[in-house]
Amino acid sequence: MKIRRRQFLHLAASAAALPAVPRFAWAENYPTHPVRLVVGFAAGSTTDILARLMGQWLSQRLGQQFIVENRPGAGGNLGAETVVKAAADGYTLLMVPPAVAANATLYPNLNFDFIRDAAPVAGVVRVPNVVEVNPAVPVKSIPELIAYAKANPGKLSFASAGIGTASHLAGQLFNKMTGANLQHVPYRGDGPAMADLVAGQVQVGFATMTASIGFIRANRLRPLAVTTIQRSDALPGVPSVSEFVPGYEASSWFGVAAPKETPSAIIDRLNRQINAGLADAAIKARLADMGGMLLTGSPSDFGKLIADETDKWGKVIREAGIKAE
Repeated sequence: MKIRRRQFLHLAASAAALPAVPRFAWAENYPTHPVRLVVGFAAGSTTDILARLMGQWLSQRLGQQFIVENRPGAGGNLGAETVVKAAADGYTLLMVPPAVAANATLYPNLNFDFIRDAAPVAGVVRVPNVVEVNPAVPVKSIPELIAYAKANPGKLSFASAGIGTASHLAGQLFNKMTGANLQHVPYRGDGPAMADLVAGQVQVGFATMTASIGFIRANRLRPLAVTTIQRSDALPGVPSVSEFVPGYEASSWFGVAAPKETPSAIIDRLNRQINAGLADAAIKARLADMGGMLLTGSPSDFGKLIADETDKWGKVIREAGIKAE
């Protein structure tokens, strides 16, 4: 039977649309079984704490378990690779740490490109780092720290949670912008770094608010400034570094991402629910206690943040010649 061109085009269009109908309906029913929320660091890390907080919220709102799966290794790269190479069906997500921005330059031979291979879902929170000193160090402000470091070259060292971590890069940027030339001492995580800072084995720290706040409240460390442009409500009397070093900003930020090609209906649904969680009083209070500043917004807003931070820290790493361990 001969089919006219107009009829053929109509039938072809109808056939092409058929797979889209159940696919859209499937996305609207998402999730129908448990979802993995991968964390590229050990249990107890800031990334892990945030994943469990948001995972519990999403479980309650969407009726399926969001199970946190810790996949530590290679500075967070193992977890990121697990997600970007997973099926793009919304059932494997990543709690995105700031490490993904630095790792793009720090590890030149990665098997993936995070910006190319991941789909941003939503930002969650930005957490300040704190410039802090052991109380034995005779400085009480950022200008005093800079002056003391320059007058005593080689005398002050700063601890970090490891090469390429947020605390390392915050200190490196501080050195670059002030000429303080604090000596870097890397540790394997915030725990041992903070222990030696409190003990006076190292003199200065740039740790996250989460790692720092308990020691500061117990007067075991002296805070000089926070590293975000704005002051933090968690330490309202502490200035920001940018008040003394214009343009300085370094912080830890977190969000959620999925594999590329995850259906937009699933990403949009997750984005709405995460933003709803950030408006919840209990979650807001928990994040505020960590010194967190909410990162509400669209998937594209979070994608822009990742791209901007990747570019920013890539320049710092290349200029300083930082190499992965």
